[in-house]
Amino acid sequence: MPTNSFIFYSLKILAELVRDVLYFPCWWYSRGLVNLLLGVKDFLVNKQKSLALIVWLKNIMRPMYAQDDLAGTLISFFVRLVQIIFRSALLLFWLVLAVLAVAAWLLLPPLVIYEIIFQFI
Repeated sequence: MPTNSFIFYSLKILAELVRDVLYFPCWWYSRGLVNLLLGVKDFLVNKQKSLALIVWLKNIMRPMYAQDDLAGTLISFFVRLVQIIFRSALLLFWLVLAVLAVAAWLLLPPLVIYEIIFQFI
């Protein structure tokens, strides 16, 4: 009886392994890609919130420290302008990094298959 169970469960495990290997590309380019894109979107939204770029853009013409004279308005405008440029560059850096991560996700399986075939040749 243990021999039959061993054969039965071995075949069951082998069938599940074959199913997982065949299903992997479908998952990688469908549900896995959607999960990655949602994660990247959340990542970029959190980075934008931490940089507070929208807040800086909304308040670009408001004087800092309630200093309503011309000098205070000009100084606060240029300080905020520098902050907006710097924070936009940081957000652009994170955006490029996210796009590279998505590109790596898309190109990794064909690259792995190519390298495996290359090793056999």
